[in-house]
Amino acid sequence: MLKTNRISTYPINQIILNRWSPRAMTGESIDDAMLMSFFESARWAPSSMNNQLTRFVYAKKDTAHWQKFFDLLVEFNQGWCKDVAALVMIISRKKSYHKDMPQPSHSLEAGACMQNLMLEATSRGYVVHGMTGLDFATAHKLLELSEDWSVDVMLAVGVFDKAKSEEMKEEISDRKPLSELVFEGVLPEDFE
Repeated sequence: MLKTNRISTYPINQIILNRWSPRAMTGESIDDAMLMSFFESARWAPSSMNNQLTRFVYAKKDTAHWQKFFDLLVEFNQGWCKDVAALVMIISRKKSYHKDMPQPSHSLEAGACMQNLMLEATSRGYVVHGMTGLDFATAHKLLELSEDWSVDVMLAVGVFDKAKSEEMKEEISDRKPLSELVFEGVLPEDFE
């Protein structure tokens, strides 16, 4: 498992600190069983009323679907995604299955699935980089989605390439302190 030098203010599970999203990947392929383990982890994420509104559509490198997914990415992301093992689109249904009512938490649930997937990948020595630098309208058409569905994010999955990361001068990001994120009872007057 990839290890970072991140330090939390309070004790937390190390896998959370070790998860990060580098762009430097080796280009090694990923087998179906490994990728399915990532999706298996994602499907166990919390879901309002157990609606399970999130879906995953993927393309492994050197397969029939790869180029269609790759072409959705902005030029910058195409530059480094040529060396990833798989691209995964996360989509979510904007309406509940129970009463066909709007489900405002659909993207939150998709994010929970994404986090589960990322942590599982991290635990198995893979890295995942989430991207919103893609043509969402074309992705929606490519998947032939109705307006009930949202394309939320594209993930790049692969094996970390340390030498390439150093060459790219990638840095492991830090986080804002809790004092800027957590408030008891009220928001501060200078809240933006």
